Amino acid sequence: MPKLKTHSGAKKRFSLTKSGKVKRARAYKSHILTKKDTKRTRRLRTTAYADVTNVETVKKMIPYK
Repeated sequence: MPKLKTHSGAKKRFSLTKSGKVKRARAYKSHILTKKDTKRTRRLRTTAYADVTNVETVKKMIPYK
């Protein structure tokens, strides 16, 4: 069986935990931060887990992580 290619975009955005959950960053934290209040930007710093409906797809994109 040949080696699988890792999806370049997925390897930058997702990582796996020891238990197999898919970790991700929160959206809306890249720009236009002045109008977002401090409480909101602080909350956006925390990591989140990918939804169960997307986990299977993401794991296929990052087979060796």
